[in-house]
Amino acid sequence: MSSIDPRKLHVTFHEGASAGTLEYPRRYTLTHSDMTGDLFLTIGGKYDQKQIAGFYTRLMRDEVLAEIIHDDDQAVLHVYVHVSGGIAFGFAGWRNAILHYHMPMVLEAIRYGDGEIFMRHPELDEAKVVVHFTSHRRRYNQVEDWGQIRKYKTAEQIG
Repeated sequence: MSSIDPRKLHVTFHEGASAGTLEYPRRYTLTHSDMTGDLFLTIGGKYDQKQIAGFYTRLMRDEVLAEIIHDDDQAVLHVYVHVSGGIAFGFAGWRNAILHYHMPMVLEAIRYGDGEIFMRHPELDEAKVVVHFTSHRRRYNQVEDWGQIRKYKTAEQIG
């Protein structure tokens, strides 16, 4: 998967969150536009319900919700995606494959979009990434370890 285009990533802070202040939980709501390829990331203490309330988003269920929590004396990034169940467009196997394909880009968008907090708190780069694939089909209802968030720095952040 190619790197994100920072010009297409639009970041908003809400619920009292800021680029430089770390409070737990730190929640991320990520959506995108199929027409433009733009990504919309909201960072706050709560998920941005307004961002995911639109008819198209509710039909597609391709939003990503994530949160950094402090668990057992270390930060953990939990990511939640909807594979199947309820009203969702697409078959579970197809959606599962797409979500797995795009997950590195999703993690890169979160890491890049909240780059200031990672720069101010370098220990967050050690955060374990746990992805929750939610499905009514047992085969796709999985929790996976995706390594540490530092793995998803963009070339710009590494260089």
